[in-house]
Amino acid sequence: MQVTVDVGGRPGLDCKGFCSFCYFKGVKRVEPSGCRQCKPYKKGCDYCSREVIEIEPGYKPLDQLIFEVSQKSASSTPEMVIIKGNGDISCYPHLLDLVRTVSDGKVPVFLDYTSGKGFTKKDEAGQLVDAGVQRISFSIFSTNPDLRRKFVNDKHPEIVLSNFRTFCERSELYAMIVLIPGVNDGMELEKTCQDLQDMGAKGLMLMSFANSREQGLIFGNEPVMPGIIPYGVEDIRRIATQISKNYDMRVIGTPLWDPLTGAPFALAHHKKELKRLPAIERSATIITSSVAYPLLSSIFQELGNEVNVVATKKEIGNLITQEDFENLGLKDVKDRVIIPGMVLAHDRDIHKALRRDGRRRLVFRGPDELTVVSERSIYITPEEVLEKEIEAFTGLIMQINELGSPIPEYYADKKSVQEGCVSSKHIQSHSPSRDRAVQAS
Repeated sequence: MQVTVDVGGRPGLDCKGFCSFCYFKGVKRVEPSGCRQCKPYKKGCDYCSREVIEIEPGYKPLDQLIFEVSQKSASSTPEMVIIKGNGDISCYPHLLDLVRTVSDGKVPVFLDYTSGKGFTKKDEAGQLVDAGVQRISFSIFSTNPDLRRKFVNDKHPEIVLSNFRTFCERSELYAMIVLIPGVNDGMELEKTCQDLQDMGAKGLMLMSFANSREQGLIFGNEPVMPGIIPYGVEDIRRIATQISKNYDMRVIGTPLWDPLTGAPFALAHHKKELKRLPAIERSATIITSSVAYPLLSSIFQELGNEVNVVATKKEIGNLITQEDFENLGLKDVKDRVIIPGMVLAHDRDIHKALRRDGRRRLVFRGPDELTVVSERSIYITPEEVLEKEIEAFTGLIMQINELGSPIPEYYADKKSVQEGCVSSKHIQSHSPSRDRAVQAS
């Protein structure tokens, strides 16, 4: 059992200023988009009005966080406590006390995402490790202090890099690099990768830089960095694969590729595992993102022709909005439709958009997570990734079999088989040879 505690905080305010490439830079207060948590009759809830753009009053009090952990772990001791936040957890003023309390010298602590800008003394990493931190994901961007100063808004890059080295040497550190063309790629990236390997980093996550609405900037804040054309997902995949070959650490590209596990959608690369899934008995269309489309299509083509996949222009499924449904061509969309569970649109509006051609389709939200995103797969084994996908796809297929449209051919074949079995039993039960056998016994 893992326990997650969120320290709160506000992007740009509780992290000592926005990074140049921050997803939340320029976000304006937006009208509620609608989501799966909204009431059927009302668009807007706490999630799509506030949480999705990480509006918080600030950091939570230490006592509140300790209480939350004690409540979540009341029945048993957790295997790990994960500390995360909306600002930057290195800036949380009570971080050391929080780690000491929740770890209590027994439970390992995972600091889930920091840029390190809150570290202003060289010995802070050592104290946190001594207090119980065993794993940390660290947005390093570059080991070049000048680049960190300019693009990460880091006022003390040398001190931060010193703490970064300590984490590498004394804990499991997974570095994160948002890759920006012409800034921290090329020779700069090679230098950073070599430094990471020399310091002892456990892994590296190469992250695609989002700079357009199609890449997920849906809050009126695109572009984050005007004039920059980001690497595409295939470029990130190529670069991640090459670095994985050249360096002795785990390397993944996100949102598309983990060279070791095949995530996301590892089943597309391990098709022998598909025989473990239940048979598809009904028909439906799955609407998905442009990144997931070829992988999902490949999987469902192997499972038959009952389910087809249609792509929106959005790269991330959970960031699909009402605009994507309104712009989607409906020619190949069947009468039963499954959409990503967390799409940011209201169910009523989605139905309206997908019925604008006069065809009365029924739309259902699918699982929140159908695969393991690559920035999570870096922590687990290939076998664990496949098991999680088998479980998620089994749930999706069961949903299709429950809610999808009947397949005439399937039920005709099934009926004929059943009738054949009845006829066979009828003949056997009145067979003279069988009667004689019964009499003889």
